[in-house]
Amino acid sequence: MAEIFRLFLNSYTFKVVTLGCTLLGVVSAIIGTFAVLKKESLLGDGISHASLAGICLAFLITRKKELYILLLGALIIGLICIFLIHYIQLKTKVKFDSAIALMLSTFFGLGLVLLTYLKKIPGAKKAGLNRFIFGQASTLVVKDIYLIIAVGLILIFLVILFWKEIKISIFQADYAKTLGIDSGKINFLVSTMIVINVIIGIQIAGVILMTAMLVIPPVAAKQWSKKLSIVTLLSAIIGGVSGAIGSIVSTFDAALPTGPLIILVSGIFALISFLFSKKGIIARNYRIYIRNKKLRLEENKGDKK
Repeated sequence: MAEIFRLFLNSYTFKVVTLGCTLLGVVSAIIGTFAVLKKESLLGDGISHASLAGICLAFLITRKKELYILLLGALIIGLICIFLIHYIQLKTKVKFDSAIALMLSTFFGLGLVLLTYLKKIPGAKKAGLNRFIFGQASTLVVKDIYLIIAVGLILIFLVILFWKEIKISIFQADYAKTLGIDSGKINFLVSTMIVINVIIGIQIAGVILMTAMLVIPPVAAKQWSKKLSIVTLLSAIIGGVSGAIGSIVSTFDAALPTGPLIILVSGIFALISFLFSKKGIIARNYRIYIRNKKLRLEENKGDKK
Protein backbone atom coordinates (compact mmCIF):
# COMPACT_ATOMS: atom_id res chain seq x y z
CA MET A 1 0.00 0.00 0.00
CA ALA A 2 2.85 2.35 0.84
CA GLU A 3 4.45 1.59 -2.52
CA ILE A 4 1.23 2.48 -4.34
CA PHE A 5 0.99 5.78 -2.43
CA ARG A 6 4.63 6.57 -3.23
CA LEU A 7 4.08 5.87 -6.92
CA PHE A 8 0.98 8.07 -6.95
CA LEU A 9 2.99 10.96 -5.51
CA ASN A 10 6.13 10.55 -7.59
CA SER A 11 5.20 8.82 -10.84
CA TYR A 12 3.59 11.00 -13.50
CA THR A 13 2.62 8.00 -15.67
CA PHE A 14 1.08 6.15 -12.71
CA LYS A 15 -1.09 9.13 -11.76
CA VAL A 16 -2.24 9.78 -15.31
CA VAL A 17 -3.06 6.16 -16.14
CA THR A 18 -4.77 5.42 -12.81
CA LEU A 19 -6.89 8.57 -12.90
CA GLY A 20 -7.83 7.99 -16.54
CA CYS A 21 -8.83 4.36 -16.00
CA THR A 22 -10.81 5.18 -12.85
CA LEU A 23 -12.74 8.00 -14.49
CA LEU A 24 -13.46 5.92 -17.57
CA GLY A 25 -14.64 3.05 -15.38
CA VAL A 26 -17.10 5.30 -13.54
CA VAL A 27 -18.53 6.98 -16.65
CA SER A 28 -18.75 3.74 -18.66
CA ALA A 29 -20.57 1.99 -15.82
CA ILE A 30 -23.14 4.78 -15.50
CA ILE A 31 -23.86 4.93 -19.23
CA GLY A 32 -23.75 1.15 -19.48
CA THR A 33 -26.49 0.85 -16.86
CA PHE A 34 -29.01 2.27 -19.32
CA ALA A 35 -27.77 0.05 -22.15
CA VAL A 36 -28.22 -3.03 -19.96
CA LEU A 37 -31.66 -1.99 -18.68
CA LYS A 38 -32.79 -1.19 -22.24
CA LYS A 39 -31.53 -4.65 -23.25
CA GLU A 40 -29.14 -3.04 -25.73
CA SER A 41 -25.90 -4.36 -24.24
CA LEU A 42 -24.58 -5.36 -27.67
CA LEU A 43 -24.95 -1.81 -28.94
CA GLY A 44 -21.65 -0.80 -27.33
CA ASP A 45 -20.00 -3.83 -28.91
CA GLY A 46 -21.21 -2.86 -32.36
CA ILE A 47 -20.08 0.75 -31.96
CA SER A 48 -16.65 -0.11 -30.55
CA HIS A 49 -15.90 -2.56 -33.37
CA ALA A 50 -17.18 -0.13 -36.00
CA SER A 51 -14.99 2.66 -34.61
CA LEU A 52 -11.86 0.90 -35.89
CA ALA A 53 -12.94 1.75 -39.43
CA GLY A 54 -13.37 5.40 -38.42
CA ILE A 55 -9.88 5.54 -36.90
CA CYS A 56 -8.30 4.04 -40.01
CA LEU A 57 -10.27 6.29 -42.36
CA ALA A 58 -9.31 9.39 -40.36
CA PHE A 59 -5.62 8.52 -40.67
CA LEU A 60 -5.98 7.57 -44.35
CA ILE A 61 -7.58 10.92 -45.19
CA THR A 62 -5.47 13.24 -43.02
CA ARG A 63 -2.24 11.20 -42.69
CA LYS A 64 -2.00 12.63 -39.16
CA LYS A 65 -1.64 10.55 -36.00
CA GLU A 66 -3.09 13.09 -33.55
CA LEU A 67 -5.45 11.31 -31.16
CA TYR A 68 -8.25 13.85 -31.51
CA ILE A 69 -8.36 13.45 -35.29
CA LEU A 70 -8.46 9.65 -35.01
CA LEU A 71 -11.18 9.78 -32.36
CA LEU A 72 -13.20 12.23 -34.47
CA GLY A 73 -13.15 9.70 -37.28
CA ALA A 74 -14.28 7.00 -34.84
CA LEU A 75 -17.07 9.27 -33.56
CA ILE A 76 -18.40 9.97 -37.05
CA ILE A 77 -18.45 6.28 -37.98
CA GLY A 78 -20.00 5.44 -34.60
CA LEU A 79 -22.86 7.88 -35.16
CA ILE A 80 -23.37 6.55 -38.69
CA CYS A 81 -23.45 3.04 -37.24
CA ILE A 82 -26.11 4.04 -34.68
CA PHE A 83 -28.24 5.68 -37.37
CA LEU A 84 -28.02 2.63 -39.66
CA ILE A 85 -28.85 0.21 -36.83
CA HIS A 86 -32.00 2.12 -35.86
CA TYR A 87 -32.93 2.72 -39.52
CA ILE A 88 -32.64 -0.99 -40.37
CA GLN A 89 -34.66 -1.90 -37.29
CA LEU A 90 -37.46 0.57 -38.12
CA LYS A 91 -37.65 0.13 -41.90
CA THR A 92 -37.08 -3.61 -42.25
CA LYS A 93 -38.06 -6.83 -40.49
CA VAL A 94 -34.52 -7.26 -39.20
CA LYS A 95 -34.40 -7.40 -35.39
CA PHE A 96 -32.28 -5.05 -33.29
CA ASP A 97 -29.60 -7.59 -32.33
CA SER A 98 -29.34 -8.76 -35.95
CA ALA A 99 -28.92 -5.16 -37.13
CA ILE A 100 -26.11 -4.69 -34.60
CA ALA A 101 -24.41 -7.89 -35.75
CA LEU A 102 -24.69 -6.73 -39.37
CA MET A 103 -23.11 -3.34 -38.68
CA LEU A 104 -20.49 -4.80 -36.32
CA SER A 105 -19.22 -7.36 -38.82
CA THR A 106 -19.36 -4.98 -41.80
CA PHE A 107 -17.56 -2.02 -40.22
CA PHE A 108 -15.07 -4.15 -38.27
CA GLY A 109 -14.25 -6.03 -41.46
CA LEU A 110 -13.72 -2.68 -43.20
CA GLY A 111 -11.49 -1.56 -40.34
CA LEU A 112 -9.30 -4.67 -40.55
CA VAL A 113 -8.98 -4.29 -44.34
CA LEU A 114 -7.98 -0.64 -43.95
CA LEU A 115 -5.56 -1.50 -41.13
CA THR A 116 -3.85 -4.08 -43.34
CA TYR A 117 -3.67 -1.60 -46.21
CA LEU A 118 -2.27 1.16 -44.00
CA LYS A 119 0.66 -1.03 -42.98
CA LYS A 120 2.03 -0.50 -46.48
CA ILE A 121 1.95 3.29 -46.10
CA PRO A 122 5.12 4.94 -44.70
CA GLY A 123 4.55 6.35 -41.23
CA ALA A 124 1.41 4.33 -40.54
CA LYS A 125 3.18 2.05 -38.07
CA LYS A 126 4.39 5.05 -36.09
CA ALA A 127 0.79 6.21 -35.76
CA GLY A 128 0.19 3.23 -33.47
CA LEU A 129 -3.19 2.29 -34.93
CA ASN A 130 -2.82 -1.29 -33.68
CA ARG A 131 -3.08 -0.09 -30.08
CA PHE A 132 -6.75 0.69 -30.58
CA ILE A 133 -7.60 -3.00 -31.06
CA PHE A 134 -6.76 -4.08 -27.49
CA GLY A 135 -6.05 -0.67 -25.94
CA GLN A 136 -2.87 0.72 -24.44
CA ALA A 137 -3.44 2.82 -21.34
CA SER A 138 0.27 3.54 -20.93
CA THR A 139 0.05 5.94 -23.89
CA LEU A 140 -2.30 8.27 -21.97
CA VAL A 141 -1.09 11.82 -21.43
CA VAL A 142 -2.55 14.70 -19.43
CA LYS A 143 -4.61 16.06 -22.34
CA ASP A 144 -6.23 12.63 -22.70
CA ILE A 145 -7.25 12.81 -19.03
CA TYR A 146 -8.71 16.27 -19.62
CA LEU A 147 -10.70 14.82 -22.53
CA ILE A 148 -12.05 11.96 -20.38
CA ILE A 149 -12.87 14.40 -17.54
CA ALA A 150 -14.61 16.92 -19.82
CA VAL A 151 -16.59 14.37 -21.81
CA GLY A 152 -17.33 12.29 -18.71
CA LEU A 153 -18.74 15.29 -16.83
CA ILE A 154 -20.89 16.24 -19.82
CA LEU A 155 -22.28 12.71 -20.04
CA ILE A 156 -22.99 12.60 -16.29
CA PHE A 157 -24.64 16.04 -16.52
CA LEU A 158 -26.89 14.77 -19.34
CA VAL A 159 -27.79 11.71 -17.27
CA ILE A 160 -28.78 13.93 -14.32
CA LEU A 161 -30.63 16.40 -16.56
CA PHE A 162 -32.69 13.73 -18.34
CA TRP A 163 -32.84 11.22 -15.46
CA LYS A 164 -36.64 11.28 -15.20
CA GLU A 165 -37.18 11.01 -18.96
CA ILE A 166 -34.65 8.18 -19.34
CA LYS A 167 -36.09 6.28 -16.39
CA ILE A 168 -39.68 6.52 -17.64
CA SER A 169 -38.69 5.69 -21.24
CA ILE A 170 -36.89 2.54 -20.09
CA PHE A 171 -39.51 1.17 -17.69
CA GLN A 172 -42.79 2.76 -18.84
CA ALA A 173 -42.57 3.63 -22.53
CA ASP A 174 -46.36 3.82 -22.97
CA TYR A 175 -46.75 6.06 -19.92
CA ALA A 176 -43.97 8.30 -21.28
CA LYS A 177 -46.16 9.15 -24.28
CA THR A 178 -48.97 10.37 -22.03
CA LEU A 179 -46.49 12.72 -20.33
CA GLY A 180 -45.37 14.11 -23.67
CA ILE A 181 -41.94 12.47 -23.47
CA ASP A 182 -40.57 11.51 -26.88
CA SER A 183 -39.11 8.06 -26.16
CA GLY A 184 -37.53 7.96 -29.62
CA LYS A 185 -35.45 11.06 -28.93
CA ILE A 186 -34.52 9.84 -25.45
CA ASN A 187 -33.42 6.48 -26.88
CA PHE A 188 -31.33 8.28 -29.50
CA LEU A 189 -29.78 10.44 -26.75
CA VAL A 190 -28.82 7.33 -24.76
CA SER A 191 -27.41 5.69 -27.91
CA THR A 192 -25.38 8.82 -28.68
CA MET A 193 -23.99 8.88 -25.12
CA ILE A 194 -22.96 5.24 -25.55
CA VAL A 195 -21.16 6.16 -28.80
CA ILE A 196 -19.28 9.04 -27.17
CA ASN A 197 -18.38 6.95 -24.13
CA VAL A 198 -17.02 4.16 -26.32
CA ILE A 199 -14.93 6.60 -28.34
CA ILE A 200 -13.17 8.13 -25.31
CA GLY A 201 -12.51 4.66 -23.90
CA ILE A 202 -11.06 2.71 -26.81
CA GLN A 203 -7.55 4.03 -26.15
CA ILE A 204 -7.63 2.27 -22.76
CA ALA A 205 -9.74 -0.85 -23.37
CA GLY A 206 -9.55 -1.19 -27.15
CA VAL A 207 -12.35 -1.78 -29.65
CA ILE A 208 -12.67 -5.46 -28.68
CA LEU A 209 -13.02 -5.13 -24.89
CA MET A 210 -14.59 -1.67 -24.52
CA THR A 211 -18.12 -3.06 -24.42
CA ALA A 212 -17.21 -5.09 -21.31
CA MET A 213 -16.59 -1.83 -19.39
CA LEU A 214 -20.14 -0.82 -20.28
CA VAL A 215 -21.85 -4.10 -19.49
CA ILE A 216 -20.13 -5.94 -16.62
CA PRO A 217 -20.46 -3.32 -13.80
CA PRO A 218 -24.23 -2.77 -14.25
CA VAL A 219 -24.84 -6.52 -14.60
CA ALA A 220 -23.02 -7.02 -11.28
CA ALA A 221 -24.87 -4.10 -9.65
CA LYS A 222 -28.26 -5.45 -10.74
CA GLN A 223 -27.72 -8.50 -8.54
CA TRP A 224 -27.86 -6.31 -5.42
CA SER A 225 -30.84 -4.06 -6.11
CA LYS A 226 -33.76 -3.36 -8.44
CA LYS A 227 -33.83 0.40 -7.79
CA LEU A 228 -32.33 2.34 -10.71
CA SER A 229 -30.52 4.94 -8.58
CA ILE A 230 -28.86 2.26 -6.42
CA VAL A 231 -27.95 0.12 -9.43
CA THR A 232 -26.39 3.16 -11.15
CA LEU A 233 -24.41 4.13 -8.03
CA LEU A 234 -23.17 0.57 -7.39
CA SER A 235 -22.29 0.21 -11.05
CA ALA A 236 -20.22 3.42 -10.94
CA ILE A 237 -18.38 2.21 -7.82
CA ILE A 238 -17.63 -1.19 -9.37
CA GLY A 239 -16.48 0.44 -12.62
CA GLY A 240 -14.26 2.98 -10.86
CA VAL A 241 -12.67 0.45 -8.49
CA SER A 242 -12.09 -1.98 -11.36
CA GLY A 243 -10.40 0.75 -13.39
CA ALA A 244 -8.17 1.75 -10.48
CA ILE A 245 -7.16 -1.82 -9.53
CA GLY A 246 -6.54 -2.83 -13.14
CA SER A 247 -4.28 0.15 -13.79
CA ILE A 248 -2.38 -0.30 -10.50
CA VAL A 249 -1.70 -4.00 -11.12
CA SER A 250 -0.49 -3.32 -14.67
CA THR A 251 1.89 -0.66 -13.34
CA PHE A 252 3.74 -3.24 -11.22
CA ASP A 253 4.02 -5.64 -14.16
CA ALA A 254 4.42 -3.92 -17.53
CA ALA A 255 3.78 -7.23 -19.32
CA LEU A 256 0.16 -7.23 -18.12
CA PRO A 257 -2.18 -5.17 -20.35
CA THR A 258 -4.30 -2.60 -18.51
CA GLY A 259 -7.55 -2.99 -20.45
CA PRO A 260 -7.92 -6.76 -20.02
CA LEU A 261 -6.96 -6.44 -16.33
CA ILE A 262 -9.76 -3.92 -15.77
CA ILE A 263 -12.20 -6.31 -17.42
CA LEU A 264 -10.87 -9.20 -15.32
CA VAL A 265 -11.39 -7.26 -12.07
CA SER A 266 -14.92 -6.31 -13.18
CA GLY A 267 -15.56 -9.97 -13.93
CA ILE A 268 -14.48 -10.91 -10.40
CA PHE A 269 -16.94 -8.35 -8.99
CA ALA A 270 -19.66 -9.86 -11.19
CA LEU A 271 -18.81 -13.38 -10.00
CA ILE A 272 -18.95 -12.27 -6.36
CA SER A 273 -22.32 -10.63 -7.04
CA PHE A 274 -23.71 -13.75 -8.71
CA LEU A 275 -22.62 -15.84 -5.72
CA PHE A 276 -23.21 -13.68 -2.64
CA SER A 277 -25.96 -11.16 -3.39
CA LYS A 278 -29.51 -11.66 -2.10
CA LYS A 279 -30.44 -13.02 -5.53
CA GLY A 280 -27.16 -14.91 -5.80
CA ILE A 281 -26.58 -18.63 -6.15
CA ILE A 282 -25.42 -19.20 -2.55
CA ALA A 283 -28.22 -17.14 -0.97
CA ARG A 284 -30.84 -18.77 -3.18
CA ASN A 285 -29.63 -22.29 -2.41
CA TYR A 286 -29.47 -21.44 1.29
CA ARG A 287 -33.09 -20.25 1.22
CA ILE A 288 -34.10 -23.47 -0.53
CA TYR A 289 -32.21 -25.49 2.09
CA ILE A 290 -33.92 -23.65 4.98
CA ARG A 291 -37.35 -24.02 3.38
CA ASN A 292 -36.86 -27.74 2.81
CA LYS A 293 -35.59 -28.14 6.36
CA LYS A 294 -38.72 -26.44 7.74
CA LEU A 295 -40.92 -28.65 5.58
CA ARG A 296 -39.20 -31.78 6.85
CA LEU A 297 -39.62 -30.63 10.47
CA GLU A 298 -43.32 -29.97 9.89
CA GLU A 299 -43.72 -33.38 8.26
CA ASN A 300 -41.98 -35.04 11.21
CA LYS A 301 -44.27 -33.23 13.67
CA GLY A 302 -47.28 -34.36 11.66
CA ASP A 303 -46.11 -37.98 11.70
CA LYS A 304 -45.65 -37.91 15.48
CA LYS A 305 -49.21 -36.67 15.96
